[in-house]
Amino acid sequence: MRAVLQRVSSASVTVDGSTAGALGSPGLLVYLGVTHSDGPAEVEWMARKIWTLRILPDERSASDIDAPILVVSQFTLYGEARKGRRPTWEAAAPSPVSEPVYDAVCDALAGLGAHVERGVFGAHMQVSAVNDGPFTVLLDR
Repeated sequence: MRAVLQRVSSASVTVDGSTAGALGSPGLLVYLGVTHSDGPAEVEWMARKIWTLRILPDERSASDIDAPILVVSQFTLYGEARKGRRPTWEAAAPSPVSEPVYDAVCDALAGLGAHVERGVFGAHMQVSAVNDGPFTVLLDR
């Protein structure tokens, strides 16, 4: 499982002109990629890491200040482009595998106490964000 965390002042996801998820206050925008072998252990690790990682101002975590989290599915985090000119997505899990894992991470974050907003899995989304910093971290499990 891979995640890119961005510290944001605000963020939103729209699909077909309608807002699917939005953060109106500072928090985290998380792009989440799932690979074939991801299961419950990776879900729990990733949710806890996102919730407690001290990357917000003054070395605080989302859990410290109840910062909201917007989670967007992002299979392209597993793109491979070392050869040729066209990336492959072989390492990305197919939708029947990755969608339940994406939902499980969102649910685990909520179970830890996070206010979670979501994109729309598999949809063509427009993501808008105002980076705070900018500050971006890659998590790989």
